[in-house]
Amino acid sequence: MNQICKVLIVDDEILVRQGIKYVLDWEHEGFQIVGEAANGQEALNSLQTLQPHIIITDIVMPVMDGEELTRLVKRDYPATEVIVLSSFSEFHYVRSTFQNGVADYILKPKLEAGSLLQVLQKTRERIPGLGATAVGVQPEAAPQRLDALLSRLISGYRLQPEGEEFVKQQLPQDCFSFFGWETGRTGPAGVTGADNADNDADALTAITAAVTGELERNVPGLMQCIIPVGEPNAALLLVNLQEEQWPALLQAVNKLAHALAGQEPELRLTLSRAFGSLSEVAAVYQQSVLKLRQYRFFLPDQVLLVHDELPQREAQLPKFNLTQFTEQLKRQQLEEAFGDLHQHVDALSRQYDGDVFQFKSFLGNMIFNVTNQFSHLGELEEGKYGLFRAIDEAGSADGAVRILEHFLARVMELTSSAALTPGSNANMAKLLQYMEEHYTEPLSLTELARHFHFNPSYLSSLFTTYNQEGFKEHLNTIRTGKAAELLRAGEAPISEISSMVGYGDHSYFCKVFKKYTGLSPSAYRRQHYGQE
Repeated sequence: MNQICKVLIVDDEILVRQGIKYVLDWEHEGFQIVGEAANGQEALNSLQTLQPHIIITDIVMPVMDGEELTRLVKRDYPATEVIVLSSFSEFHYVRSTFQNGVADYILKPKLEAGSLLQVLQKTRERIPGLGATAVGVQPEAAPQRLDALLSRLISGYRLQPEGEEFVKQQLPQDCFSFFGWETGRTGPAGVTGADNADNDADALTAITAAVTGELERNVPGLMQCIIPVGEPNAALLLVNLQEEQWPALLQAVNKLAHALAGQEPELRLTLSRAFGSLSEVAAVYQQSVLKLRQYRFFLPDQVLLVHDELPQREAQLPKFNLTQFTEQLKRQQLEEAFGDLHQHVDALSRQYDGDVFQFKSFLGNMIFNVTNQFSHLGELEEGKYGLFRAIDEAGSADGAVRILEHFLARVMELTSSAALTPGSNANMAKLLQYMEEHYTEPLSLTELARHFHFNPSYLSSLFTTYNQEGFKEHLNTIRTGKAAELLRAGEAPISEISSMVGYGDHSYFCKVFKKYTGLSPSAYRRQHYGQE
């Protein structure tokens, strides 16, 4: 009989500790709770005496938090495994604990007997002398073989009969789909430093644990297998479920996207179309998974792309009239020429199923043509190769378009066509007035551009040129100024002021306010109360 597995519970909330103690029949399952602690320091002081195999710890605690406890435990007691309790709002802390060797984590809102026991059993397998005996297959043998076989299927190879039978046994249900995620690049052109690469790996590990755990909890009976994709910032999961469970899977991935994106702004997720046979694996990977990843270039702001829920495709665009464009440049009709180009590029960037290489080539060709027309302007000629390279390295259509827009705005300046006219001043005054009147709303550059019928990228360039401050910076200036007025007046609670001036996230408001004023909202109120 295997040795009993000893567990230490660490949480500053006594009700949570009590709940964990009574959620399982611990001894029946082969575990024993040997102690409790209210913070990391108490836990650390008891380790020598209690010698637990597993520590279940909260993240946010007084005196010593779970992050520091994990670091010290793995330094001084490397054989002791740590399971972290957290909420989605603490995900950035969880990510750092994976760097220190945490075994797994459990979401507090999802803490129940089944999920806790599953994590405990999986963690016990990692501990020498407590894992599975030689009866049957070792726990990790099947997944390792399964992911290798699935990798062959994705590559278009046919499996031997025994391999095909094994995969069908492991994934016996009638519906399949690929679920993938990327954490964002760590450097330009794929060049990464060691620290950045480590951070990417830690983020990917934490996200993978969150994804697989949440899918298991929300889609009963779901089977899943991580498939190696050979990229340090990306992961791919093949899920197998009953066809009638597809709505539950959609709900689960939407929930994950909403929850994780707040902690990992660069995180992007994709869900392929559903398919009913393993013979379709290679085709779905090529026609759905890889296509969705390509669409990311044109849809960078959509955290989750679902194959069956893509935006409606734009109508086919007429070919850009390059002859007319060139004639307009020769006649110095830059506003008309650039206006036509803005409209075409804006429409082109909305065709998310377009070819990325052709899109970038078109932008580069436009820069080349404009530069040739104004070859007497040395600055344009000297800078064009840097612009070509920047467009080639752009990770999104918006990013590439911004490069073109800044270039065109600079051409306008250099040719004196962008001199501030009374009309331009009037338009800018209208923009600023609109922001002053609507700062409490969820304003965005896109919304402002739509209201005034401008192209967003063009508006961004002109806003910076004419106002000496970007859109986002100017909006923050307005909002923090209004917040300061409310703080000086002293009537509204600080917790409500953030939403009163247009911020949906109170913690983000506090960061922005301190950046712009040098003081936290509470410190500002203490210093300036009554000065209104």
